[in-house]
Formats: sequence, structure tokens, C-alpha cells
Amino acid sequence: MAQNIYTGIDIGTSQVKVVIAAAPSSPESPMQILATASSSSKGMRHGYIVDTKEVARAVRMAVDRAMHAARVQVKAARIGMGGVSLEEVRSSAEITLTASGGVVTGKDIERVIDEAEKRAAGRLANRAIIHVIPLEFRLDGQSVQGRPTGMQGNRLGVDAMLLTMLGQHHDDLIEAVEMAGIEVEGVMASPLAASLVTLSKAQKTAGVCLANIGAETLSIVVFDNDIPISLKVFPIGSNEITNALALSFQLPLAEAEQLKRGAVIGSTVSSKKMSQVIASRLKDMFMLVNAHLKSIGRDRLLPAGIVITGGGAGLAPAAEVAKAALKLPSQIGLPLMLPRVSALDATWAVAFGLCRWGYAEDMMGNHRPLGDIVSRMIDAVKQIFKSLLP
Repeated sequence: MAQNIYTGIDIGTSQVKVVIAAAPSSPESPMQILATASSSSKGMRHGYIVDTKEVARAVRMAVDRAMHAARVQVKAARIGMGGVSLEEVRSSAEITLTASGGVVTGKDIERVIDEAEKRAAGRLANRAIIHVIPLEFRLDGQSVQGRPTGMQGNRLGVDAMLLTMLGQHHDDLIEAVEMAGIEVEGVMASPLAASLVTLSKAQKTAGVCLANIGAETLSIVVFDNDIPISLKVFPIGSNEITNALALSFQLPLAEAEQLKRGAVIGSTVSSKKMSQVIASRLKDMFMLVNAHLKSIGRDRLLPAGIVITGGGAGLAPAAEVAKAALKLPSQIGLPLMLPRVSALDATWAVAFGLCRWGYAEDMMGNHRPLGDIVSRMIDAVKQIFKSLLP
């Protein structure tokens, strides 16, 4: 029997990262990482494409390297969608249940979610909907814990979060991957993909913020009661730190980048002064995160704190600066459910999360809504056949 292979492609502003993984021997076991590969990303700006051919070339190079290492052919993959145009739109809707005799069915749930999408249409000019995540169902005005299927009432309501991005950015990313000769099997918002392999069910239930620090963007997704309740992307990233070091110490950008990563030996720049510059820019980033948490009423109210991923997670003071700025527990995120010998770090979270998503879809019969996968992915792969909507 052929081994099921899954490929995830994370197209960032700085690098394209590819993970090829094989299905585990059982749902409770880690996936087998067959190969990882990366290439320098050109043609990107703040997470969106400015040169499709350059991006296609970078994707092809990274995929070729991964295929060579894994000794497998990759014809299709799942890709992460990020960038500054990624944002949430809230919508609510209500339908009558008379058509089903007052008993909520799966079709009623689909119908009320479709209605929520329609009601948001006026705010979605030039935008593509990537995911629709039900946050809460109501039956006759009363909140329902879990799925309302089988319950009886007169009116079914829903509050939903639509994750959207500019349609042009969405289409350009797909075009670039297809231009590289790879079929796009599915797309997922990058912050959600990372959450599939860096957050536990306990963290998501208690309340947690996952922050991904990229080269030019900082993206966050907030979970509470095991549901993603908010997503935000800021147009600031670790390149801001490189620029600050270059200006502060009159250094070429290449040297400032190496200094930021701790790869310069014998530098005349004081390590104390360098740390102060890095910490100052990180604080600016986490103050933006704190402002967003205040806007949704979750500042200082996330018991599981903040988990940091992405290239910026490798900066030494990141966790401590986040802890001080947000007054929350803070840690660097590492992919979960990995083989003991795996060397994947926080920078591979999106690409590996896309592989986990592919495996989950296969286990679920390929037709579960995103909320099923996001809400229980880590802790309940063994319960993957159950209904997992919030």
C-alpha cells in the first residue's frame, strides 16, 4: 500500500519553506518528517507578491530540494496564506427552522453559516474568503454549547468569523505555486496553520495568543475556549530590527542582519547596546499585540499567555520582552507531535502545520469545516472522526 505523503509550503517574505511528511502509523503517533527545505524568497513584500515569476522560481527551488532529500515526487501541496491583507470580518445571521420541523439538522447549520457569509458581502469588496469559523450558535436567542444538531427550536443563529484577504493577493499566490508546477490542494491562513502544531488543546481552551514574527509582518491568532476568536496581521517584522541596528551603529544591512542573528564574531558593537536596540524594537511589536488584545477585551486575560513562532522567535530576548510588555506568560513555540530526532524549530510551524492539516482532512473524509480541524487538531487526532465544531 502506497504511503500517504503531505507537503506544506510556507511562502514568506524572506524565505520559502517546504516540509514533506508521511502519515503516522497511528493518529496518536508523530508524522514522519521526510524532508525540509528552503530557498531565498524574492518577489514578496509584506507577505504579498510583487513579482510572480520570482516567487514561482523560489517555490520550485525549495520544492526540488525537498524532493531530492525525501526521494519522492511532489505534484501537489497545501499553502499558507499570510500577508498584511489578511484580516477578520465578523458576521451574524439567523434562520427559521420550520422547513426542518423545528429540529436542527446539518443542512440548517450550513444554511445559517451561508447566510452569515451573505450578510457580510457588502464589506468584502475585492476580498476572498479563506475560512468561515462559527464562534457561537444560538437557538431561540440562547447560546448553545457545542453543535446544536438534533436540538429543537424555532430560530437558529450564528456568530461567525470570516478570515479574508485581498482577492488579488490570494490569486497571485496560487498562480505562483501553479506556475512552479505544483497543484494547490488547499489554502489555510498561515497563523492557523502554525497553531495546529504549536498549541495544545489545554492552551487553546484556557486562552492563548500565538504570534508569528516574520521578516516584514507580525501575525497573531487568539484562542479562547478552544476556538480561534481573533486574527490580526501587522506590517512590521524582524527586518525592522535589522534596520534599527544598521542605523544605530552605522552598519551595512548585511552585517546588521548577521549581528541580529548572533553570527558576527569579534564585533566592535557592544553586546549590551545591541541587546537594547533589539529589545526596544521587540517591545514596539508586542505593544501592538497588547493594543489588539485590549480591543477584543483579552489583555492580561489569557492564562496560557503568548507563544512566539517565526524567524523572530530566534531572537534571544523575544520571550522576556513579550512577558514584560503583555504581562502574560511567554514562551517560544516548538512544533508538537514530532519524532524525537526531529530538528524542526518555530520557523517551520506553518509548513508543518499544513502537513498536519492534510493528514487530518484525509482522516476526516476531506469534508470537515476548518473549525473542526483548528479546534481539536493537536490533542484529539485520535478522536478525529467526531464532530468537533465549537
